[in-house]
Parts: sequence; structure tokens; C-alpha cells
Amino acid sequence: MAYKAENLSVLSYANGFTLWHYRTEDVHTTVDGAGYFNVAAKMLRVGDFIMLNAGLGTSPSHGVMVVVANAAGVVDLSNIVAFGSMNSD
Repeated sequence: MAYKAENLSVLSYANGFTLWHYRTEDVHTTVDGAGYFNVAAKMLRVGDFIMLNAGLGTSPSHGVMVVVANAAGVVDLSNIVAFGSMNSD
């Protein structure tokens, strides 16, 4: 699949930093690839955090990623820092 603008929303903004939320059916390894967020390059800044709910409907993962590069319209994110763990009950 591909980036969907309607799935990216601002949670908080202060002092040139934005905390974003993004939901997608794409797996997190697709989302963290260079270029996935290129369409949003004008909004995303290096150091912004993206709270991520990925792999919805198939292989869900949840966590945070950081915008590590945004140059010449190419956006790259860090690998996901996962939240939560397997619930065994």
C-alpha cells in the first residue's frame, strides 16, 4: 500500500516540534522505509515523532518512530521503538 494523508494527524505542537499519529494497514518495516512519507515532506521536520499503529488487520505493531532525515523532499524515519508486548491472558 502507500501513504494516506488522511491517516496522519497532529497530536501536539510546541517549539518547532510536532507529535504525529499515523494509522495504516502497511507493516512498520514498509512505513520506516525512505520515501514512504515523501508526500508529507513539507510538514515533517527532523526530530518530529510519529506515534504509529501499523499492520492493522494483519500483523499489528505499535510504537514511535522519529523523522531522522528530510532533504530534497525525501523523508526517512528511524526504526520503530515498539510499545507493549504479547498479552498472554
